[in-house]
Amino acid sequence: MKLHEYQAKQVFADAGIPTPAAELAESVDEVLAAAEDIGYPVAVKAQVQVGGRGKAGGIKLVENDDEAREAAEDILGMDLKGIHVDRVLVEEAVDFTNELYVGVTMDRGEGKPVAMVSTRGGVNIEEVAEEDPDAIVREHVDPAFGMHPYQARKAVYEAGVDRAVANDVASVLRTLYQLWESRDGSDAEINPLMVTADDEVIAADAVMNIDEDALFRQPELAEMEDESAGGDALEQKADEYGFDYVRLDGNVGIIGNGAGLVMTTLDLVDHYGGSPANFLDVGGGAKAERIANALDMVFSDDNVDSVVFNIFGGITRGDEVARGINEALEQFDEIPKPVVVRLAGTNWEEGLEILNEDLVTVEQTLEDAVQRAVEYAQEVEA
Repeated sequence: MKLHEYQAKQVFADAGIPTPAAELAESVDEVLAAAEDIGYPVAVKAQVQVGGRGKAGGIKLVENDDEAREAAEDILGMDLKGIHVDRVLVEEAVDFTNELYVGVTMDRGEGKPVAMVSTRGGVNIEEVAEEDPDAIVREHVDPAFGMHPYQARKAVYEAGVDRAVANDVASVLRTLYQLWESRDGSDAEINPLMVTADDEVIAADAVMNIDEDALFRQPELAEMEDESAGGDALEQKADEYGFDYVRLDGNVGIIGNGAGLVMTTLDLVDHYGGSPANFLDVGGGAKAERIANALDMVFSDDNVDSVVFNIFGGITRGDEVARGINEALEQFDEIPKPVVVRLAGTNWEEGLEILNEDLVTVEQTLEDAVQRAVEYAQEVEA
């Protein structure tokens, strides 16, 4: 479960991590009232769970009422990477001299939690990790003992954080780890952790993702779930349909049965020069209605330019899948996105006979299916 920024900041503030003064607003008048309470300058920040809000126009720094009104009118109601913005966080602007990154997650390769620190905050940390891995210091933690104070200090000093704020940053890192551990977190990060001219550190952004299987142990956070789910209508729809679904930034829609099969398809899309738009696992035993629901979901994503089906029949039968595809597509006067299908396993031959090839493109191998879907998506972009 993903918390919104304002929710994560409340959790961080309650634990003692410094955060800017802020108020949530859902209308232009509420934005103006909040800005007056806090005092200019303020930042008006869209509360949606996507990266790159600033570049997409979802964060604006304003100095007066006129600018605040204009920012509120621009951001409230906007479509930000496919998500409708219905609320913003009005937040005290931080006059900073430096931006840092601190985060905690699970390193599955090492089988241990890992705390991370970088002096290259305020930018996409995934890009930093790819371009300059040494710019991020990693400190693995034994979960039996938790993060020792010396480990936090070691990570901060090795990252090159200024000594004037090093102890404060180490304290924030320890608190972040304790929150991650006690709140059953999957990820927790602050990017950026801003350093002011007075050598104070302030969490200017906040990310906190919770293991959904542990929500029964986190009743306070579980109460936030409905609010946090409100950002992405497609993810809400996935919950209603009972799909495992993750929305991504690409344009090739992916539907499969089984997490491993879907992940393989994602990797192949990337391998052949495409960009995956989603992870969608319809599960085993997928009947015709379930397949139709999956297509409805992917077609509802405006970013999708083509769709690839990768179905391996075990419990799932190829003929049932084929009927679902036909039933879903026959509802359209014109197919909204080209669909490529690969069937294998139980009753795959019967499925191929049933498929209406006037509505879909059929490929015999997964590699051919993925390449064709990538080509279709590239043709739309061209």
